[in-house]
Amino acid sequence: MDMNEIKEIFFQECEEQLAELESGLLKMNDGDRDPETVNAVFRAVHSIKGGAGAFGLDDLVAFAHVFETTLDCVRSNKLEPGEAVMKVMLKSADVLADLTNAARDGGSIDPARSSGLVKELEALANGDVPQAASPAAAVAAPEPAPEAPAMPAPTDDSGFQPIPFSFDALDGDDDLGASSFEVSFKPRRDLYAKGNEAVLLLRDLSRLGEMSVHCSLDELPDLDAIDPEEAYLSWKIGIAPEKGEEAIRQVFEFAEWDCDLEVNAKDAGAAATSEEQPMVPVPFDLSALDDEDSAPAVASDAQAAVAAAVTATGVAKAVSTAAAKPQPKEAAAAAPPAAAASSAGQTIRVDLDRVDRLINLVGELVINQAMLSQSVTDNDNNGSSTVNMGLEELQQLTREIQDSVMAIRAQPVKPVFQRMSRIVREVADMVGKSIRLVTEGENTEVDKTVIDKLAEPLTHMIRNAVDHGVETPEKRIAAGKNPEGTVKLSAKHRSGRIVIELADDGAGINRERVKQKAIDNELIAADANLTDEEVDNLIFMPGFSTADQISDISGRGVGMDVVKRSIQALGGRISINSKPGFGSTFTMSLPLTLAVLDGMVVTVAGQTLVVPLTAIVETLQPEAESIHSFGANQRLISIRNSFCPLVDVGRILNFRANQADPIEGVALLVESEGGGQRALMVDAIQGQRQVVIKSLEANYTHVPGIAAATILGDGRVALILDVDAVVAASRGQSLRQEMSLAVAG
Repeated sequence: MDMNEIKEIFFQECEEQLAELESGLLKMNDGDRDPETVNAVFRAVHSIKGGAGAFGLDDLVAFAHVFETTLDCVRSNKLEPGEAVMKVMLKSADVLADLTNAARDGGSIDPARSSGLVKELEALANGDVPQAASPAAAVAAPEPAPEAPAMPAPTDDSGFQPIPFSFDALDGDDDLGASSFEVSFKPRRDLYAKGNEAVLLLRDLSRLGEMSVHCSLDELPDLDAIDPEEAYLSWKIGIAPEKGEEAIRQVFEFAEWDCDLEVNAKDAGAAATSEEQPMVPVPFDLSALDDEDSAPAVASDAQAAVAAAVTATGVAKAVSTAAAKPQPKEAAAAAPPAAAASSAGQTIRVDLDRVDRLINLVGELVINQAMLSQSVTDNDNNGSSTVNMGLEELQQLTREIQDSVMAIRAQPVKPVFQRMSRIVREVADMVGKSIRLVTEGENTEVDKTVIDKLAEPLTHMIRNAVDHGVETPEKRIAAGKNPEGTVKLSAKHRSGRIVIELADDGAGINRERVKQKAIDNELIAADANLTDEEVDNLIFMPGFSTADQISDISGRGVGMDVVKRSIQALGGRISINSKPGFGSTFTMSLPLTLAVLDGMVVTVAGQTLVVPLTAIVETLQPEAESIHSFGANQRLISIRNSFCPLVDVGRILNFRANQADPIEGVALLVESEGGGQRALMVDAIQGQRQVVIKSLEANYTHVPGIAAATILGDGRVALILDVDAVVAASRGQSLRQEMSLAVAG
């Protein structure tokens, strides 16, 4: 693997760390004070800093270092993460993400922006830290040994448990024991400056197999002469790894440029001696470090060097003291790290293009399987041949393969939702509002193609909600509301689709103003008589805006029409529910996948259509006594003592000029988003099958009332019905009129 591939893996891991950082900071902003939450935030920044240092990304390292230092003040309870502190932390997370993207893509960010935040972070870490007792007073130093002065144990501020020790506790022989490899490891100054820690490298090394460690203190000066940024210690390690020398070198993969490292094979059982310098044995037991919560918390690069020294040497006396005490049952029963690691779920990184190609191939497999089944059925009259039985098994296997492949692409909407929190912060600052984003259902899964295309419409809607929906703090107080507004973003599964709702507790839609703006912009006639729902939907018309002046956020009439077109392009629908004075809710209904669907194949006026199975409630064979006329040309069908509008699909789609006789057809009771139930009348049902979705817009053009197309088993192209569009047309709005609202301009 070359350096470019390693660097790409680093940036992929950065995306995960940034998501963890954002998630943790939002929890802290909501009042979560769990130490694990703070530790997770700290680890994310620390990991990014360490990897960036290995690749020489100095700007990223410098900013992450200051950010990390301030976070450590929060971890050590020197800094209370109040509202003002969290505001700076969240902005810092945004800058850290921008610096990471700039390092990956070769761009840059405004230096004034990052330097300004650096000053704010430093002020929090220094000027705003409460006065605390000195470390020397917090932990009493042990009695000094006659030969050497005593070294005080690190305080809780550094993240270590206090371990008093003196140099005389380190006396011993230098036998490395039975091992197959001898590792000589001496860090250089740069290792700590880049965020690496010797003690963590030793911990990872210990997980490879049984090992013994000897630490050299020859270069360690007196306390008053210690340079906290220098590396003084070196280690000689005997280890018998299960996976050989390569596993040892992988531990030091990102540190080998900043240390002196030698890995030599030796005969098993041979004793290693050193004539060059006396080595001090350290009984190596870093099991306490296996818990991430108790991992060393280093507030700065200066502390990193001292922390590594104290942990690697002070553990000797700690172990010898512990040996004289009864061990707790929990420790005796603890599973080794290797066992814990093996129980964790394993993942691999796969290029998205490979997954797309696999999905396309499986789609073609489904089509060919359907064609083969159709061909055999047409040529086999009795339908009981072994070929038919084999085809049924093939069909089942094909379905299982397709479901498994589609599950690979299913991802939670969490990454998109987390991205919206930054939009809320930035826009709220620009318009001088205080707004909190609340998210629900972040783990709701949907096809990655849908997720990728959700970002743009959601961004427009979030900006619109913050700029137009939520009032200013002064207006909210005057209305008896909390000065801090709330925007809620939620996701859930419903009837084989994903429903995303964006709600705010603002002033709601001012319908009189919306209607007047539409008249002023000549979007509707001055004497137009519109319902509340129709007025609300005016905001989706191209060129519509209620902003009084053009700004960086709004006013150009571009935004909500883009949202509607984007949602429709995904085969979805968007609706509005607004209550003046109490806020608005935008509901988006989208398919879970853009690749396949289960459908009912029907015939309408000689044409073959596919109706999505998720929209069908039941099928009915109409009887004469259940059909009732309503108005001039409307008909109702009686279903279990209730009446439902009967919609002739062939007439709506202009497949025929006159309405068909419902007695001769079949009624499909469907349920649309916001449109209630309708009975769609078709001529006949051919069967139920899973079909592969082919985009009409990409291969031909948009057809009103048609969502997409597919290829049937006999090779014919069948159109997939847009149930919501047909139901909307049945309420009096023609398909072409509905289409004009979405694509005009």
